[in-house]
Amino acid sequence: MSAHVTKAIQLAQGGDRQSFHWLYQQHIGRVYAVCWRLLGDRQKAEDACQEIFVKVWQRLPDFKGDSSFATWVHTIATRTAVDCWRRDRRLTFVAPDQMDAWVEHAGAATDGGSVGGARDLEQAIQRLPAQAKAVFVLFALEGHQHNEIAALLNIAEGSSKSQYHRARQLLRGFLSED
Repeated sequence: MSAHVTKAIQLAQGGDRQSFHWLYQQHIGRVYAVCWRLLGDRQKAEDACQEIFVKVWQRLPDFKGDSSFATWVHTIATRTAVDCWRRDRRLTFVAPDQMDAWVEHAGAATDGGSVGGARDLEQAIQRLPAQAKAVFVLFALEGHQHNEIAALLNIAEGSSKSQYHRARQLLRGFLSED
C-alpha cells in the first residue's frame, strides 16, 4: 500500500471526509462494476454503491491493514451486491442507453478489451438467467472460487459449477448471434 493511500486511510479513520472522498474516487469504478454486473440496473447499482460506501465509512475504524484496502472494500462490495441481488432476483435486460452509461461510468473497470467488445459481453451477461449471471460474474469476473460462491449465494458447490457451465454455454450462443 502506498504511503498516500495509508495516510488517506488514517485521516479518513479520524473522520476526514475529504480523504474518504479520495478513497471513494479510487474505488468506485470497480465497486460499481460488480454492482452493475450482478444487478443489471443502473439505479440499483448506484443504490448498492451508496450502501457499500456507507458500510465502508462505518467500518473504516475496524480496518487494520491485514489485507489491502482495495481487497477489503471489494469484499464489502461483493457481499453487499450479492445481498441486493438476493432481494431482487429478477432477470433484467439492459437497454442500450443504460449500457453506454455504464461503459462511461465504469471506465477501465470493465477489463474487457475494446469498448465495443466489452459492451457486447456485458449485454450478453445481462441476458443470463439471474442465478447463472450471479455465478458467472462472481467466478469469471470477480475471481471467487465455487465454494465461496456457494456460501455467498446459499447454494451447493455443484450448483455453482453447473450454473457457471450453463452461463458459459448461453454466453457462447448469445455472442455468436451477433
